[in-house]
Amino acid sequence: MVSGNYNKTRHNKSSLCKRQNKCACRPSLLNWDIIMGVIVPVLYIVATPIGNLEDITLRALRVLGEVDLIAAEDTRTARKLLNRYNIKTRLTSYFEHNRQEKMPRLLEMLAEKDVALISEAGMPGISDPGYELIRGAIGRGLKVEVLPGASALTTAMAVSGLPTDQFLYLGFLPRKKGEKRKLLSEVSSETRTIICFESPHRVQDSLQAMLETLGDRQVAVCREMTKLHEEVYRASLSEAAVYFKQARGEFTIVVQGNNDIKKSRRKAGAKSKEVTEYAREIPQGGKLNRHGKVRRL
Repeated sequence: MVSGNYNKTRHNKSSLCKRQNKCACRPSLLNWDIIMGVIVPVLYIVATPIGNLEDITLRALRVLGEVDLIAAEDTRTARKLLNRYNIKTRLTSYFEHNRQEKMPRLLEMLAEKDVALISEAGMPGISDPGYELIRGAIGRGLKVEVLPGASALTTAMAVSGLPTDQFLYLGFLPRKKGEKRKLLSEVSSETRTIICFESPHRVQDSLQAMLETLGDRQVAVCREMTKLHEEVYRASLSEAAVYFKQARGEFTIVVQGNNDIKKSRRKAGAKSKEVTEYAREIPQGGKLNRHGKVRRL
């Protein structure tokens, strides 16, 4: 288990170290981006654990301890992580209901200082308001770096047992039943694996809606990933809709693509290939008789 104090002593930014690459402190400072002799501030997109606090990278801990400010979607969740690793960096909230007020301030701060962006869990910018801050920073020509790490999306895909070569991410399904069924109907012919997020009080309704619009496909319902009560329920949609009538925790749902369309496309492709190969066997100036054999003219 990784532990310890990740508040590194800062290098003096007022002057460049004459030893540069030989400087012992420089490798530990990820905000040393130098363009024409000027230190360039960075917005760091930092992935954080989706449940288990040990699922944090060494690089993420180092950056969180070195930046001037951490903008967090949920400060309470962030504080638990920072306290675990004795990180004392200043924390501010940045979430759906204060983003319009906070974003201009954060962008202004990024003109001079480094800021780390973290979501409640997982990778910032994926189905959360971090996307707008990232887009704003890019629009102003500010430097943006991403630190990869935990993600409920890829974690659920990997453990689902369903095809992972291609998949369609729907984010959080619409709250209203009509809008939800409309969206599911639009993707009903999708042959790729489908994945979405859902809250506990709507998961049963969503599974039922999937059953009615997509048919009784295979599904992997991932609950409380990496946490103490983690559960991956692999079954048909009809079975899952009954099983999760009483649900708790955060859910990621992975649904099998439309196999009927996939099979029909394979058959059509095979038949087309067969016809093409058969046509190549017909010599120039020849044609087929009624028995399907080649007859020369």
